[in-house]
Amino acid sequence: MGILENIDKNNLHHAYLIEGDKEEIIPELLKFLKNLGIETSHNPDFCQITLDSFKIEDARNLKSIGNEKGFSVGKKVFLISANNFLLEAQNTLLKIFEEPIENTHFFIIVPNADVLLKTLVSRFYLIKTKSEMIDELKEAEKFITMPLKNRIDFIKELITEEEEEDEEETLEIKSTKAKALKFLNALESVLVSRMPFDKKMSRGILDTKTCFAHIFKVREFINQPGSSLKTLMESVALMIPNF
Repeated sequence: MGILENIDKNNLHHAYLIEGDKEEIIPELLKFLKNLGIETSHNPDFCQITLDSFKIEDARNLKSIGNEKGFSVGKKVFLISANNFLLEAQNTLLKIFEEPIENTHFFIIVPNADVLLKTLVSRFYLIKTKSEMIDELKEAEKFITMPLKNRIDFIKELITEEEEEDEEETLEIKSTKAKALKFLNALESVLVSRMPFDKKMSRGILDTKTCFAHIFKVREFINQPGSSLKTLMESVALMIPNF
């Protein structure tokens, strides 16, 4: 089955969080559900939602629909795909998944699970499918050795390059924000491997904790309405210790 091979068909979890490319995951997931005898077309107990941003109104609607009684005695299934989940929506989803509903199962697909609240992620059976970010890791390795001016130039190029894409492409995973988030993931991975052992750091271990906390906050703010991606990413360039 590939992506979904670790799912126990005989004992489904009430909520799955699948990280990766929705274009690859959705077809496989639909096939997986059909193999379980769950119809994915003309079935009032199957709901598929695809959005760019999952807002609080969407979360409230999902809560309302999820609490409704199913049309059949079978399983009620929700397949949700979104590039990002706004903070208010995540807080509402927390309440939905606190108490699982019998015979109701959620499959949520996101390009990057790291941008979600840790308390929300903990409610799910997490499946990571994204490939190793080889190019991003190489860029992150170079980034931490750059002087500040070069880091700022790198951020400017990273963002401008994606802003030149057309509107249709920006709604996909390779949008400006998604690319920035992917780079942040690679950057954090590199820092995790370097910080505890690199004795040439210009700042102490205490500063490294502050650095990780800052990256976490940047991830949260990136998807907030009105946030400045350029300012947020430049703040990361300023915060990262020099190696």
